[in-house]
Amino acid sequence: MRSLFSPPILSINMWKGGRRSTLSRLAFAVLTLVMLGACTCVRNTSQSASGVDSKKISEVLRGFVDQGSLVGVSALVTRDGKEAYFGAFGYADREARKPMGRETIVQIYSMTKPLTGTALMQLWEQGKFHLDDPVSKYIPELADVKVFAGLEDAGTPLLIAPNRPMTIRDLTRHTSGLTYGESSDNATIKALAVAANPLAITNTLDEFARRLGTLPLEFQPGAKWRYSFAVDVQALLVQRLSGQPFDIYLREHVLDPLGMKHTGFFVPPDQRDKLAALYDWKADGTFTRQPDERAFKFNTGHWPLTPGGYGLTSTLDDYTRFARMMLNGGTLDGARILRPDTVRMMTTSQLDPATSDRSWLVSDKGEMGFGMDFAVRIDPPKAGGKAGEVGEFFWDGAANTLFWVDPRNNLTAVLFTQYMPFGKVPLHKEFRAAVYAGVDTNALPPNLNR
Repeated sequence: MRSLFSPPILSINMWKGGRRSTLSRLAFAVLTLVMLGACTCVRNTSQSASGVDSKKISEVLRGFVDQGSLVGVSALVTRDGKEAYFGAFGYADREARKPMGRETIVQIYSMTKPLTGTALMQLWEQGKFHLDDPVSKYIPELADVKVFAGLEDAGTPLLIAPNRPMTIRDLTRHTSGLTYGESSDNATIKALAVAANPLAITNTLDEFARRLGTLPLEFQPGAKWRYSFAVDVQALLVQRLSGQPFDIYLREHVLDPLGMKHTGFFVPPDQRDKLAALYDWKADGTFTRQPDERAFKFNTGHWPLTPGGYGLTSTLDDYTRFARMMLNGGTLDGARILRPDTVRMMTTSQLDPATSDRSWLVSDKGEMGFGMDFAVRIDPPKAGGKAGEVGEFFWDGAANTLFWVDPRNNLTAVLFTQYMPFGKVPLHKEFRAAVYAGVDTNALPPNLNR
């Protein structure tokens, strides 16, 4: 693929008849390195037969980099099973002048969750559990959890029995009563979670569950939607139900069958030059690189913890294969990962309408319900909201990665960048708007896989 900023091709006359001077060679070499360092890789730079306006997408993504609002960004869009857009701009590693590219490996953080849910639902298809089974049937470490009901006069937590058991269905839709304790608004639970540190990378999943079982639930199961440790519990369920370590099961039953060979918890030494650096966004709009020993610590070591809620690295092409499998009703290139009816259930909102307390799911994510480890759009976007279609399902990651699947338009989109904290740049909104700018959604036939 030829870059828009590739070094110019020298005319044949410049090469004929005699030797070039040392100075000429040096000038050419410098020019080549400079232009490659500013590499912008784009495919399909005009509106294609797919209806995706690639020029518009490139303008948006390149604009963020040119304005200094991002260090690097890349995206891959497919429609009707074909690549409709690929573009990469800026740097995967600014300090090393390494361009963002198609083979760049990024940390996907919470975009690990849908893959974990897929592994769990494979076991459901095999009859290994019922969705409304109590979690404690398989994880007795959580059998005696209580619900936080305030503070007693002495300032000690008042704990009461749950009205009903936490179920596996609760885990998949974040209605379990669990939260991410360290980010909880409840100061008591936050302090207890910091002390217990269930997700320390030196813990096994079994130890994670033991420590989690010492923490109270923040609310009664089913009463609220709260983002939580629930998908890490799902990883332990996969491990206990399958009899295989979670990471091995995920590799053998999801990643390898899909050909996701660059996705995993551990990045081997010969692939680490492809890892994108991680940057911290500052209030003045600048970016400071996180030290590699901190940013890459988890993915360059073999740790006891193999979490279900974060931890995987991936590439654009790898994650797009997962998205396409879900769009196709659970199959891709002859590999059956899930049944179509299972995919439909996972990507249909499972939230009870009475569960009206949904934290930031509505305010930050738009008109959303929640399926099984996927957010699901249940209403059209409102004025000023993020572009999308009813029936789409998606999730994102802490370093501002994003993917979605749009069955109505037979479309998948994966967006990679690497900075924290989340949402400081309006990248997701503007990228979505650009993707849909050229898509005619009128009179589309239904996606038969749905």
